[in-house]
Amino acid sequence: MTKSTETTASGVMIIHKPAGMTSHDVVNKMRRLYATRKVGHTGTLDPMATGVLPILIGGATKAAELITAEDKGYTATLKLGMTTDTGDTTGAILTEGAPLPTAAQVEAALDSFRGEIMQIPPMYSALKVDGKKLCDLARQGIEVERQARPVTIHSLDMEVIDETAGEYRLEVLCSKGTYIRTLCCDIGEALGCGGVMASLVRTRSGSFTLEQSYTLEELAEMELSARQALLIPCEALFADLAKLTLKPFFEHLARNGQPVYLRKIGLHAAPGTRFAVYGEEGFFALGEIGEQEGEPVLRLIKRF
Repeated sequence: MTKSTETTASGVMIIHKPAGMTSHDVVNKMRRLYATRKVGHTGTLDPMATGVLPILIGGATKAAELITAEDKGYTATLKLGMTTDTGDTTGAILTEGAPLPTAAQVEAALDSFRGEIMQIPPMYSALKVDGKKLCDLARQGIEVERQARPVTIHSLDMEVIDETAGEYRLEVLCSKGTYIRTLCCDIGEALGCGGVMASLVRTRSGSFTLEQSYTLEELAEMELSARQALLIPCEALFADLAKLTLKPFFEHLARNGQPVYLRKIGLHAAPGTRFAVYGEEGFFALGEIGEQEGEPVLRLIKRF
């Protein structure tokens, strides 16, 4: 694919990732479907996981490193009574056959996992240490020390699938960076019987939901123009930020790299506050409040 044959499409497509594919596999397929090399994603999903995977196309890829912390929603299957080296049912079994708790005991154990908790990232994850993915090290039989870090479980609800088999469906709303397989393992450890993740569906990523998603097969059946028409505008990536609309004079200043003094536009905001910045033709940049000569000013971080 040469630069001359690449399309200029720009925006976000929500893919319903199938099981068995890596997030990078999806990116490669989307490059072909949208005839552009400028494709990225906003958060890795394990190969066994399915569900919401926001894909960035064209100019939207500029936002990859700027997307603010997003809450995620998941439906997971917790399988109690066993442990594996990967924390899910795809791994080698380490222990099994422990006596299973009752559903009431499982429900009671969930209380300690709601709110802010500490998690140690699993070795089988895309997290990098010294530039190397933990999962690549794990496949080489190398285990490195990982620091526990805070995550927030906003809600955690349980549904019994099969109490005698120790299988439960978990509905989780959590902060970005939460590992659901680790949550399953930690619940199993708290119950004294071990536990693993048997399935995972991401139902929400930020403001994007499963209902908005398309499968790769659905997109492949469309004409390129139809696929492009489905792209969600880049501004949707910053739906959690306040909107700031600049009048033409101040838009011109900002676009040319000049600071916009807040007192001149009647805005009060703390340093570090970010805004989705709009002009005459709509959204065009991400801005942040800083200081110049002791006064608060707006500067653009990235233009789209």
